[in-house]
Amino acid sequence: MRRNTTLGLLAALPLTLAACGTPREQCISRNTSEYRQVSALLAEVEGNLARGYAWEERQVVRSRFGQCEALRRDKDGRTAVTTYGCWRDYADNERYRVAIDPQAEMRKRDNLAARQAALSRSANAAIDACRAAYPQEG
Repeated sequence: MRRNTTLGLLAALPLTLAACGTPREQCISRNTSEYRQVSALLAEVEGNLARGYAWEERQVVRSRFGQCEALRRDKDGRTAVTTYGCWRDYADNERYRVAIDPQAEMRKRDNLAARQAALSRSANAAIDACRAAYPQEG
């Protein structure tokens, strides 16, 4: 399964910013989300073509020695926290290179560029409508 952390963060960023933006910014963000997603995919494909390979990520589980805590009761019934050494598992994301088919990537780039051009017109119209609906306060 393909995961791109950077793309995921870029996709989540507008949602985070939209929650705390002005009504005008929320309107623009809501109406241009598909355009931004296509633009991000296009940038990724162009990067793959420039590098000659794609990046993928996988999760790797590793162990490391650390401190664990436990509650213990003494003979009088009082509880005390004790620490001891233990092995803990943690998940780590590992990035690795994947070979690409340049012809397929070029077709993907061309299709995404055409889709971006088509969405650009509607995104610009939506931005103009949002600016008209929510004039800038100053």
